[in-house]
Amino acid sequence: MHVPDGFIDAPVSAATGLVAAGAIAVSLRGARRELDERTAPLAGLVAAFIFAVQMLNFPVAAGTSGHLLGGALAAILVGPCTGVLCVSVVLLMQGILFADGGLTALGVNITDMAITTTVVAYAVFRGLVKILPRTRRSITAASFTAALLSVPAAALVFTLLYALGGTTDVSIGKVATAMIGVHVLIGVGEAAITALTVGAVIAVRPDLVYGARGLEQRLKLRVNGELVDATPELEPVRASHRKVWITGLVASLLLAGFVSFYASSNPDGLEKVAADQGIDRAAKEHASADSPLADYGVRDVEDARLSGGLAGVIGVGVTVVAGTGVFWAVRRRRSTSQAA
Repeated sequence: MHVPDGFIDAPVSAATGLVAAGAIAVSLRGARRELDERTAPLAGLVAAFIFAVQMLNFPVAAGTSGHLLGGALAAILVGPCTGVLCVSVVLLMQGILFADGGLTALGVNITDMAITTTVVAYAVFRGLVKILPRTRRSITAASFTAALLSVPAAALVFTLLYALGGTTDVSIGKVATAMIGVHVLIGVGEAAITALTVGAVIAVRPDLVYGARGLEQRLKLRVNGELVDATPELEPVRASHRKVWITGLVASLLLAGFVSFYASSNPDGLEKVAADQGIDRAAKEHASADSPLADYGVRDVEDARLSGGLAGVIGVGVTVVAGTGVFWAVRRRRSTSQAA
């Protein structure tokens, strides 16, 4: 759903830029409360994982594909404020290095793909968690539903922005119907990826999942007919924080460097709707179109598989470094404030 330059006019693009800047400022403050010494590195990894999975377009309908947006996944794993920052880092890397999503449309993309998906998903998630039993299965089910609803919500927000500042004369009703319809289908894929990922992390380290905090209970043993807390040495062995981080990074590199070659080549939901409705007539060439990594390929590498794989690996590496740097800085700022 990356909006290119030219789809939305300058006044609305500028307004969404201000909205995005304000939301990022608020999120930076909120992330100080969400991040600690364990979750700061995880947040950088979440950004890199979202970048990798966004390269994996999956087919959803005839001639149309979809990909992860990531707001729900980030919000549930590392918190809503940190989640906004995670997806914003991904969008910034994609726009600057890979010419994916316009630079003048960066505010539109952050408002739509980072803020909307994160806020909607986390609101739905928290509402469900309050009424469902406090179990791992409930957390996974709430993650699925939250992610599912966040995608058509983003499609609706794009439609509203296009109604305010669209640069072509098209029927907004038709755009809304097409956008929401196809993104409901894409939402199913988003929900499956989100639920599987959240479930996998909960299975090994539930304490690292922001949305599952308070889920863990001490292991109980029955002794002489009474339940008592197990001693620490009898608690199940957890995967180390470092092992989880390394496993996640390796998975991201494999997805971006190898699996992405087999992703669907069909246009994603926004691209298909834009072509069908004539919106793409106003698209402008990306300011980074001459980037050596434009269109997720390495310039002068003729082998398509190698070119795409290298670009994916570079993207994961740059994103994890940039994201980790941002979140460590936020964490250090919190530590400094507390010490003062």
